[in-house]
Amino acid sequence: MDYVKLGHTGLQVSRICLGCMSYGVPERGNHPWVLDEEHSRPFIKRALELGINFFDTANVYSDGTSEEILGRALKDFVSRDDVVIATKVHGRMRPGPNGGGLSRKAILTEIDQSLRRLGTDYVDLYQIHRWDYETPIEETLEALHDVVKAGKARYIGASSMHAWQFMKALAIQDQNGWARFVSMQDYLNLLYREEEREMLPLCREEGVGVIPWSPMARGRLTRAWAEASHRSELDAFGRTLYEATAEADRQVVERVAQVAASRGVPMAQIALAWVLDTPGVTSPIVGATKLHHLDDAIDALAIHLTPEERQTLEADYVPHPVVGFR
Repeated sequence: MDYVKLGHTGLQVSRICLGCMSYGVPERGNHPWVLDEEHSRPFIKRALELGINFFDTANVYSDGTSEEILGRALKDFVSRDDVVIATKVHGRMRPGPNGGGLSRKAILTEIDQSLRRLGTDYVDLYQIHRWDYETPIEETLEALHDVVKAGKARYIGASSMHAWQFMKALAIQDQNGWARFVSMQDYLNLLYREEEREMLPLCREEGVGVIPWSPMARGRLTRAWAEASHRSELDAFGRTLYEATAEADRQVVERVAQVAASRGVPMAQIALAWVLDTPGVTSPIVGATKLHHLDDAIDALAIHLTPEERQTLEADYVPHPVVGFR
């Protein structure tokens, strides 16, 4: 396993981050396809054995049960100081006017709830899951600063927003001397490359680590176009991301299959290698519901695509509508 610094920090993270949205109680939340605790724990254990030290979850995943499962597994398998735990805040966790969002009230409530579920005194990376259009950004940023100063988070990050919004937030943090976002968790893969226009150059310029979500397009880049999975059949959010560009995306998937066949490796390794080799990317967030998914992710670290292969993979891409921010 390779380890790199997360942006301009001293924090070292594995080049692969295990995304824990796939683990939770299926009957709670919006992801009926998730693995329950019994079936999730082998993935967390195997990730640790492979050298992965970076784990990402969110308060909203499976109504908090993803955090609970991750916290219990890590406590059983590893020393707290040896892992980097990231979670997120924004999504609605309970009914009522203050049950979600990024107000000071919501943030200070939800960090304590996440710590309780994770069974830890602090998280290493506390991220805003989306932009809150109903709360002044200054209120959000000062509350996050206070979370850091209280020792409840070591660093803070952001996810899925417009580049102008992210730059505005960074500027306000700098002006006030508040804790600065050190990472951007954005949506990037061979089927969605819109972040190349503004967000990725901004992160490189500002020294912000990039930890992309869905680097394999929720599995679409890992199998033939006509194949389906249990998750794809139940994944309503995934359909909103890809239905509008299905024909163009099919051609990209076929290109991935072509390059994978020429190298004699699974498609997943090629798709992930492309993200890993994208300038500025720190650690893609990989979801795994079969153990070989973790092995494919590790093997992808050894693949360095040639310029000709990248050109082949990128040749059929067409501009996509901006999605993933809401």
